[in-house]
Amino acid sequence: MIRVVLVDDQELVRTGLRALAEHDGDIAVVGEAATGRSGLGRVRELRPDVVLMDVRMPDMDGLQATRAIVADPRLSDVKVLVLTTFDEDEDVFEAIASGASGYLLKHVSAAELRAAVRVVAGGEALLSPSVTRTVMTALAEARRRPLDDAVLAGLTEREREVLAHVGRGLSNDELARAMAISPATARTYVSRLLAKLGARDRSRLVIVAYESGLVTPGGQGPGDAA
Repeated sequence: MIRVVLVDDQELVRTGLRALAEHDGDIAVVGEAATGRSGLGRVRELRPDVVLMDVRMPDMDGLQATRAIVADPRLSDVKVLVLTTFDEDEDVFEAIASGASGYLLKHVSAAELRAAVRVVAGGEALLSPSVTRTVMTALAEARRRPLDDAVLAGLTEREREVLAHVGRGLSNDELARAMAISPATARTYVSRLLAKLGARDRSRLVIVAYESGLVTPGGQGPGDAA
């Protein structure tokens, strides 16, 4: 069972999200909050697997609350999925930079919402397809440096290849197919990268891949065909 806390300032939205999320029986909403501050309190109290977090709220917005969750070592297993009606570039960028594991717009279907919760709970990064390129391009342009040997020095060539694939948005199954390895081996490589790079989750690996220059806005890394 995936335990979820809903944080949104509109009661009607929370009611709808609860009904949609719990539809299949494998997701349970264990708490709700109407502000970022009260949401942070509920998350600290309940320690859910996933937080569905609105952005625009009174008394601490969703981005501030997300940063507070990510910074709290007691909440290291909690994943934040930002869910909002807004798709401004700055909001998307700030949500991911704040440590959110995913970003979805509220017009997604019920099935897409539940799938997103499952993906994030499983430790993978998730972005709405309509904003993925925007986020990654913004990260690359704002933060990209020449390939950073200090960051990547402890990685083998094979691990760098895995990191590049993760940076391009490949899931574990897609990674396994691309590298001709088993899904279990793909998961092992990703877990090893998380440990070696001190990354909280897969979203952070994506950011490292772009910041280091291992992956470029066009989606190609060193050694790829032009």
